[in-house]
Amino acid sequence: MPDTHRAVVVAEPGAPGSLQDVPTPQPGASEVLVRLTAAAINPVDWKILDSPKKYPYIPKYPTVLGSDAAGVVEVAGAQSGFEAGERVFFQGIIGELSGSTFQEKALMPAELVSRTPSNVSDEEAAGVSLAAMAVLAGFYHEGAGRPVAPAPWEKDGATAAKGRAAVVLGGSSSVGQYAVQLARLSGFERIVTASSPAHHDLLRTLGATAVLDRNSASAAQYVEATHGLPLEFVFDSISAPETQQLAVDILAGARGGDGDKARAVVTVLPQDEAAVTSGKKHNIDVNAVFGKGSAPHMRALAVPFSQALSAWLKDGSLVPNRPEVVPGGLAALDAALDKNRSGISGRKVVLKLTGDAAAQGKADVGHISAQIAQLKG
Repeated sequence: MPDTHRAVVVAEPGAPGSLQDVPTPQPGASEVLVRLTAAAINPVDWKILDSPKKYPYIPKYPTVLGSDAAGVVEVAGAQSGFEAGERVFFQGIIGELSGSTFQEKALMPAELVSRTPSNVSDEEAAGVSLAAMAVLAGFYHEGAGRPVAPAPWEKDGATAAKGRAAVVLGGSSSVGQYAVQLARLSGFERIVTASSPAHHDLLRTLGATAVLDRNSASAAQYVEATHGLPLEFVFDSISAPETQQLAVDILAGARGGDGDKARAVVTVLPQDEAAVTSGKKHNIDVNAVFGKGSAPHMRALAVPFSQALSAWLKDGSLVPNRPEVVPGGLAALDAALDKNRSGISGRKVVLKLTGDAAAQGKADVGHISAQIAQLKG
């Protein structure tokens, strides 16, 4: 096996990436070396490049970015539980050169790697982990403020939220689509979200019981759509200042849960101070989560969740985002980042690292349509 591979290296904060040879690490007993076939693009990737001071997630440079990928196990550690040749997907380890995903090969702790079922393509699988981990942190980790328990992979987890409502802002976003589905898997009775009309049918199929028009929906309309059920948190997958304030207003007008514990707006970006101040008037916390599964405080959830993702994808209970495939391998990374940066709705930008991207992209759309039809049935 060659002792180097190609990677897009960022030399210093704010610098553009350059394609270089980097050393190929060898896995320890509980690790796997994965040859990557597809890498998903997430907003955090270009935000780190564009605004490194605002998003200081990289402790050391030079570095490799990228946090979402799929591929094939090339070398499996003796105690990893994997074998060479198995298809896998995972959330890369941001800030760690060997575990990032804008490169040909990545080294990962085996316990954080999911097997890709045969009914899911690499392009679909590549976009699952990071967005799903953000929802994991927001729904089930105590740091979010009002965690749902038990989790849906645990006993009685499928009815944990029976009799309650969930509100997801930004339902058609990558994170939002997984939030809607995990709310369904946790048994929320009312799942309220919003999007442009083009995505309403998709979101209903994924589990939303009410889909509002994102351009006109008021806090009062969200509250009305909960049908008076208790609402303990709003998950804001957009996390702009205006959506954080909207989330506070929704909670302030909705029926609360039992007890005096503060309700929560859960954001995936830093809290807006105006929303924080507004929330305090109503006993509402605004809590930012960072769904990094490899972080020590997330491991107890991330390990079983990684295995549950495989099972849910296999049986169709979880549908991946529809991929928008960019061909060309690592040399096309800038084009893929630009596509995501310019705004894309309802789909996941995925950089194809090997094979015929155009043909695979067409196959993916048909496959996901079939999964959605299965959920409708």
